[in-house]
Amino acid sequence: MNRETPCVAVCMIDPKTKLCFGCGRTLPEIARWHAMESAERLALMALLPARMADAGLVPVAGSPKRA
Repeated sequence: MNRETPCVAVCMIDPKTKLCFGCGRTLPEIARWHAMESAERLALMALLPARMADAGLVPVAGSPKRA
């Protein structure tokens, strides 16, 4: 079973915001991603664009991959 992920393979954490430059998730969110229920993953993915915008991070071009 494939699980959707916002990962765009740009795995670097911004030291100021503690968010991934590529997807906007925090390290704890990344670490538990595969343990999350589908609804929790989808809800978090819906928040990521606004979270990145609020943090002043520009999303990296590219489509999310499937893990």
